[in-house]
Order: sequence, then structure tokens, then C-alpha cells
Amino acid sequence: MHYEILIPILVLGLGFLIIGPKKLPEMGSAIGKTIREFQKSMSEVKAPEKTEQAEPKQIAASTSTTDVKAE
Repeated sequence: MHYEILIPILVLGLGFLIIGPKKLPEMGSAIGKTIREFQKSMSEVKAPEKTEQAEPKQIAASTSTTDVKAE
């Protein structure tokens, strides 16, 4: 049996029964906005990690040049 087709139909049917047809689009929109905000915040969290990895190399390079000047 094709459960891939049956499951979304069942979920939509239960959604209509529990939430109602008038509120279902609003709920879907709210869930979509929540997922987008979550993905946006996760990408912002990952971006600073890349810049933090680049900074130690710059610091290490600057300390090595001061060591050369001291000698």
C-alpha cells in the first residue's frame, strides 16, 4: 500500500477536524514563519564560528612578527 499518499491526507483530515478549515491556513503560516526564523538564527550562529577561526591566525601572525622584532 502507498503510505506516502495516505499519511498527508490523514494529517490534513485531522487538521480540519481539530483546528477547523478557517484556522488551518493561519496555523500553517505561523509554523512556516517559525521554521524560517529558526533556520535564520541557526545560520547566524554558524557564521561567527567561521570568523572566529580566521581571527586566531591573524593574532598568531601578529605575535610572530613582534617576536622577530624583539630578537
